[in-house]
Formats: sequence, C-alpha cells, structure tokens
Amino acid sequence: MRTAQGIIAPVTEHFQVRGGARLVGEVEVVGAKNSVLKLMAAALLAEGTTTLTNCPEILDVPLMGDVLRSLGCTVDIDGDLVRITTPAQLNHRADSASMGKLRASVCVLGPLVGRLRHAVVALPGGDAIGSRPLDMHQNGLRQLGASSEIEHGCVVAKAEALRGAQIWLDFPSVGATENILMAAVLAEGTTVIDNAAREPEIVDLCLMLQEMGAKVEGAGTSTLTVHGVTELAPTEHRVVGDRIVGATWAFAAAMTGGDITVKGVNPHHLDLVLEKLRTAGAEITTFDDGFRVVQDGRATSVDFMTLPYPGFATDLQPFAIALSAVADGTSMITENLFEARFRFVEEMIRLGADARTDGHHAVVRGVPRLSSAPVWASDIRAGVGLVLAGLCADGVTEVWDVFHIDRGYPKFVENMQRLGADVRRVLGEPTRA
Repeated sequence: MRTAQGIIAPVTEHFQVRGGARLVGEVEVVGAKNSVLKLMAAALLAEGTTTLTNCPEILDVPLMGDVLRSLGCTVDIDGDLVRITTPAQLNHRADSASMGKLRASVCVLGPLVGRLRHAVVALPGGDAIGSRPLDMHQNGLRQLGASSEIEHGCVVAKAEALRGAQIWLDFPSVGATENILMAAVLAEGTTVIDNAAREPEIVDLCLMLQEMGAKVEGAGTSTLTVHGVTELAPTEHRVVGDRIVGATWAFAAAMTGGDITVKGVNPHHLDLVLEKLRTAGAEITTFDDGFRVVQDGRATSVDFMTLPYPGFATDLQPFAIALSAVADGTSMITENLFEARFRFVEEMIRLGADARTDGHHAVVRGVPRLSSAPVWASDIRAGVGLVLAGLCADGVTEVWDVFHIDRGYPKFVENMQRLGADVRRVLGEPTRA
C-alpha cells in the first residue's frame, strides 16, 4: 500500500468512516499529549518516584517510557497513571530506537544536561510536518555554559558547570523553551528566558517544576525567570487537559451540524478557537472545565492564520481546512510555522475539496458535500482531519496510516462512536491507490 510519504508499507489497520452522521453527546478530555511527554522527561531531574495522573492512554506515552528506561529509570504505566522512578546514577546516553519514533524525545536533553552536565541524545523523529531544527535548543545550552554539537546523528552536550544567563529566543519555540528551562532549574544563579513560549503546556511544566522545588517565575508570559537550586524532589502532578483534543471535538460539532459538550479542558486555553467557530455560526457556551458547541446548519467560511500561542495553533490547521472545505464561502488558511502541513490538502482534494495552495497560503472554497475516497494520514492531526472530512462525505471513506492517530488520541474510535459517528477500525487492502 502507498503511504502519505510515498513509500511502500505493509497492510495495516485503517478506519472506515461513513458520512452523514450528526455528532451529538458528551466527551471527556484527558491529559495533554504535548504536556505529559515533557513532564515524564522532567522526572529525570529528581531522584525518587514521580507520579503523573490524568495521563492520556496513547502510543507516545509507552514510547517515552522506553526512552526513560534506557536511561536507567523504572517506568510503570497503569491506565492514566504513570510512575517514574529515577535512580541516583542515570545513563547520559539517550539513543534507543524509541528516540526516533517521537519528537518529544528530544526533551530529555535539558534534564540530562541539568542534572548530569553531559548528554548524548539521538536526533528525534515524530510527525512529518516540516523542518524543526534544534539550533535554539543548542544555543540556549551554550549560553548556560555547555558545549553542544551534532555528532553521528546525536546532540552531544557537555558542561563543567551551568551558570544562569540572559537568553533571547529568536522564535518562541516550545521545545527550546522546555529544554532550556529544565537545564536552568539546576544551574547556578539566575536565568532569564525572553520571548519564551507561552503555551498552557509550558505553564503545566513550570507548575510541576515548582512542585519539585524549582524557583520559576513568569509562567504563561513571554519572560521566564529561573533561580537555580541545587536539587529537586519528586512529586505527584496532574497533567493539564488536552486543548488540542478538546478543539478537535469542537470542530467535529461545527462540521457535522452537531451538538457536543467537551469536559476536562480549560476553555480559556481555546479562546481564539472558540471565537473563530462562533464567527462560523456555532453557538458556544463555556463553563469551568469545558464548553458546549452547537452548530445549526452549514458553517460559514472563516479565515485562519497559525501563530504561536495565544494565536491559532498549527496543530489545528488541518481541522480549519476540513471545516473550510464544507463551509459556505471561501476561506484563506495561512500556515506560519510548519511548511509541510499543507500535505494534508492533497488528501482533502482526493475527497473532493476545492482547494489550492500557494506558498504559506491555502485557499479553500466550500462545497456542500465531499466525496468518499481512500486517503492517507501524514501526521496525527492530519489523520483526524481526514476522519472529520469523511464524516461530511458521501459513502465510506478509508483513512490509512491511522497509527498516527493512535499516537495522540486515546480511545478515538470509541469516542467517535459514542457521539454517533459510524467509524470502524478494520484490516484490509485499500480499494484503490
């Protein structure tokens, strides 16, 4: 079978999606994929047992567990509970096979440098959404006093000592902010990270580090101030709700003319997203730990532009395109972060979308209904976007390479079915290439 990357792959599971259902009901969102993996890495900073609750049951969690085990940790995963016991003597080499399977594996770099002053970390894998260089990660560590080079496919970082520094990020990179932050908490003196990422997942990491005894100020702002301490202690921490998964269900309601109540996520983390959906015609009610989206009839076209938080998240761009494909009118979607995300548009065209791309822009003219076809997911969000599009198509759409979806969405098919969608996980060859 053909994959989205154009290579030959063995027959795998795929989803069959029958269009026409109006999604109605309630769905519970658990901990964020974009947070839990970084919190697992932060457990390396303290000897003893760290416990994480509200963890999503997704493929990436055991993969990160394998990475931590290769460093000498004991990792126990029981449903939404993850216990990580970090030994006094850690291995500084993170170059196991699991490193190449997820992008977040690079976040062990900061904790290893912070605690051991030495790290050899294999270059990470993950979604095929475009270039994500490690320059800012390395430059931040260098300003803290470490050397950092790429050697034989690994980031190699060493330091005699780490000392606080004034660090300016050219771009508010989430990964660079996390790695520099986790190295700085055990550095001597004070570190200031300017133009830091502001995502709720960064705030979640700061909260956990504070619970471990770190002195971090400015969480949620563009300036993080870290006063280094000599050691940290393990803690128990509840992972923040997954705003990206929450937004997924919001788009599902808007696309299918549905009525979905989402619980387990802070609605203020999605202020801009929900406002966009209101503009598209949805009626939205928010409450302390969630929101309700009701769409009466066909959505109206809206323009989207991806930007770092609190802007419109690049992870939600496939959903914006999918919504635009069935909305009334023409939308322009501008991608400012990852150039390869527009690969998704090629698969949407297979479903009958009227869309074209030009550089960082996609112009999508909505059609009343899409047409079913076999399509291939290139990453987590693209895969889910294709499922949402299939809900708005005639006939049965086959979505392939669904292992991507399993990496980011716990109990995805079960939640879809609970809301009334006809989505099944099956084995078999594509009906056509």
